[in-house]
Amino acid sequence: MSPTLQLTAEERSMLAGEQGHAVKKSMEILAALGEIYGARRLIPVASVQIAGVSYDNLGEPGLEFLDEMARDGRVRVLTTLNPAGMDVERWRELGIDEAFAGRQQRVLDAFASMGVITTCTCTPYLVGNLPRFGQHLAWSESSAVCFANSVLGARTNREGGPSALAAALTGRTPEHGLHLDEARAPEVTVEVSATLHDETDFGALGVVLAEKIGGRVACLISVGDGAGLEELKMLCASAATYGGTALLHVEGVTPEAGRCAAARVTIADADLVRARAGLSDEVDPDELDFVSIGCPHASLAELARIARALDGKQVKRETWIHLARPLKSVADRAGYTRAIEASGARLACDTCMVVAPLKGRFRALATNSAKCVYYGRNKNGFRVLLRPLEQCLRLATGE
Repeated sequence: MSPTLQLTAEERSMLAGEQGHAVKKSMEILAALGEIYGARRLIPVASVQIAGVSYDNLGEPGLEFLDEMARDGRVRVLTTLNPAGMDVERWRELGIDEAFAGRQQRVLDAFASMGVITTCTCTPYLVGNLPRFGQHLAWSESSAVCFANSVLGARTNREGGPSALAAALTGRTPEHGLHLDEARAPEVTVEVSATLHDETDFGALGVVLAEKIGGRVACLISVGDGAGLEELKMLCASAATYGGTALLHVEGVTPEAGRCAAARVTIADADLVRARAGLSDEVDPDELDFVSIGCPHASLAELARIARALDGKQVKRETWIHLARPLKSVADRAGYTRAIEASGARLACDTCMVVAPLKGRFRALATNSAKCVYYGRNKNGFRVLLRPLEQCLRLATGE
């Protein structure tokens, strides 16, 4: 053990195996990471969010690791899950192979046996895992990490699946990176003179940020006034996907905003036009066979918009609306589910096109998410169209 990382008596007990195998293995992971990053101590976390849930990503080695940890591991803090590779109730309707479904269910059962709440969503802040300003977290999902840091003012690095699980089983994480004040200071000020009309513009903004500043912590000026939850969700998802961004200080939004850096860059309308053009391919209308909304998972306001747009209409292309299962219960009561499903569109809970095994099933995708564009192309080989929500739904119905 390096003298840099100082453990408490309780943590030494964990590391010695006095609190079980899973806790010992978890503490070994955290201590190793603490040494790598030069952390001086471990700190308590208020909540954990674990990615790497889809069997499509985990495979047998990942499942074996979870089974090992589940033998005696139990979470010590509120812990939720990222999307799985399927809708756990309607996987057959969505064309998921039975063998895959069985393995995916084993993954979820292992997490559940450890006390993890199997919410299976990339928007934990919409379903009860909502931290407050200044709380320390151990979250994995890139878009949720950026949202937690940038919009909620909580503090989390982007954890890997094993390190997030280790934090859940011990209630601790190494104090380094974005847990520290000095790492959260803006390194560059970005003046956004471009006009942001809809969620696809916020997605394109994330792409431009990645090009101009990479993953540096930025202070964004002239963005917050037109940014609601849905727009910020898209901005965080895009910036994290294309640039690895984990924290943006958005003027008028981020609780810590107010500190700006001397280095400055400007993002103009021409930058967004260029980025948007790069987020769509030339797609023949007859080739378009898949419409995917809800990346990150749809909010209640988005579900209301979708229900209004599809009410009394019929989709002509396979259309999936991805959302957290707890939110579907609210949508059921509001009547949104009835209107959406009457159109032939499918509400796909627990999953999304990023983590579901979809390669080879579709040729061309329409979506309102820049993140979805990235994974549609790079993971599944789809041709893609980036369009605002209502335009995607008009493409779905053939209008």
